[in-house]
Amino acid sequence: MLALLFRSFLITAVAALAACGGNGGSGFAAIPQPGPAAIPPPDAAPVPQSLLTCDDSLKTGFSPDANTTVVAVKSFKKGDALLLAGAATPQTPVAANDVCMVKLNVGPGNPGPADAPSTSPGIGIEIWLPAKANWNNRVHAVGGGGWMGGAAGSATAIASSALWDAAGIATSEGAVSSLTDTGHSTIDGSFAMKPDGTINKTLWTDYASRAIHEQTVKTKALATAYYGSAPKYMYWEGGSKGGLQGLDLAQNNPEDYDGIIANYPAVNFTRFITAELYPQIVFQRDLGGTPLTIAQQDLVSNAAIAACDVVGGKHLGYVLDPSVCTYDPTTDAAVLCTADGGSNATADCVSSTQATAINKIWYGMTSDGSVPSPATDNGWAQAATSTLPGSGTHRWFGLTRGTSLYAAMFNFPGYFNGLASPNGPFSTASDLVALELQNPMIAEPNFKNATGNGQSLWRSLSYAQLANAFDRGVALQPEFGNINTDNPDLSAFKNRGGKMLAWHGLADELIMPQGTVNYYNRVAARMGGLASVQNFYRLYLAPGLGHGTPNGTSNPAAAPPNFTPTQMYDLLTNWVENGVAPDQVTLQSSAGAVTKSRPICVYPKKATYTSGDPNTAASYTCS
Repeated sequence: MLALLFRSFLITAVAALAACGGNGGSGFAAIPQPGPAAIPPPDAAPVPQSLLTCDDSLKTGFSPDANTTVVAVKSFKKGDALLLAGAATPQTPVAANDVCMVKLNVGPGNPGPADAPSTSPGIGIEIWLPAKANWNNRVHAVGGGGWMGGAAGSATAIASSALWDAAGIATSEGAVSSLTDTGHSTIDGSFAMKPDGTINKTLWTDYASRAIHEQTVKTKALATAYYGSAPKYMYWEGGSKGGLQGLDLAQNNPEDYDGIIANYPAVNFTRFITAELYPQIVFQRDLGGTPLTIAQQDLVSNAAIAACDVVGGKHLGYVLDPSVCTYDPTTDAAVLCTADGGSNATADCVSSTQATAINKIWYGMTSDGSVPSPATDNGWAQAATSTLPGSGTHRWFGLTRGTSLYAAMFNFPGYFNGLASPNGPFSTASDLVALELQNPMIAEPNFKNATGNGQSLWRSLSYAQLANAFDRGVALQPEFGNINTDNPDLSAFKNRGGKMLAWHGLADELIMPQGTVNYYNRVAARMGGLASVQNFYRLYLAPGLGHGTPNGTSNPAAAPPNFTPTQMYDLLTNWVENGVAPDQVTLQSSAGAVTKSRPICVYPKKATYTSGDPNTAASYTCS
């Protein structure tokens, strides 16, 4: 399901992620092919006198500007192992159809010492071109996740994978696809700091926005030169960072794409990522540096699910609407230790102080470590408003009740811990705080800089110091390439006829869905109300789903109904090409012999139970 993360987008549909097990890069439903692409439509770009071919002649034949160099060209036949060097293994994906891979470098990059993470030759872009007879006249580009990086600019390695399956899109779907390393090869935040410890504005800009625009421009230009006609439709799909990239394109380059999928987007980037470090600061400041065990976290999270998942007299196993869940472990004797007045005598019980710590994680980051009673404010109050949080005591939202607090993402051991993992922080968060405070030693040891490598000094941060880092991240937006991507004015994208879809799991383990809800409401406030926005941009909130994962909850048996890999993309292309606006979507899942279904409504509508089996879509209406 990590293939969903960056393929629905991500498929990150994960990003994601992302995100996600893959099927060798061929897990995309075939799309019926239009007529021969050799006859361009009347408004297409002029047909080149000589079309490019998939061989070394393309290295000199494709030269769109002085900054662009062709790094590698490789033709793959159906069944060929998708690799550039070394021997194939049983896990090596194979081409589902004939395809041409082209790798580009787009300068100028950033000069510096050869061993510095901030040194870059430019933006790496990997483009996959289906056989000319198979092209469906679409570009279907994909976004990335985290700090991105990777092998898109490498002449000896392929970047496309189960997470970012550009090769699978080209070979199975018939669309041109591409991805980018966003201007650097490292997969942590070290690239964003120069060797002297100052901010690397050049690579921040590449990472935030320039790379994806260059990816778009070069992909379209190469497709036109290769097939003899310009793409008829341009689509972007991403989740997590790829979802943020989709929003950036809509905000800053609205002419680039006809349709955008921006799933579980990393919008409000510095705000929510700084807040991702908050659970670990709670452990340090309130619990003496001793994290809650996984068993303790699951005990309390599963108690929250049991308190808030009853529909039609049955437990769903996941929370249908976390915005109304006010479960409070500090008043639940079943989880509190007997020494604290509770009835739980097991080793997994929690003290009153530990129960309050979990309430803090659910409520979200505050500047002083305070938390109100969940009965007064469960952390959702500002999500449904058009006011951007961050200036008061409550800086950002927390993970929703019932979400797994410690889940590791993307199966990269030692790098992607969950937010409340006993093994340490989600290192993207500690990286960002180090960048905000311009002190590399705050980060984990994977962060490298000539002035000092990471030494996990985040452990000593007070609540006030973390709040200062939050404020610094907002103030440094011009230096950080305006990475927050939180401009609610999408009028240029709307006016050019663009369409955008997004879904966000309500049990997202990394990106709090309240931030996406708040951004959508700010767009509506800026652009004439929900009805106006829904003419071009629609959002779906999916109960129980995680960060591109089919189950983001602490209950391993939850099995909430989930999106299929192509579901959002099929809805988007039908909207763009046929004018059919998507309405409610029916999701399905199977747990053993039981099949569950659920309608997912266009926000702000919610699935409201009427009668019948609460695990069947027919028992709900969107209202």
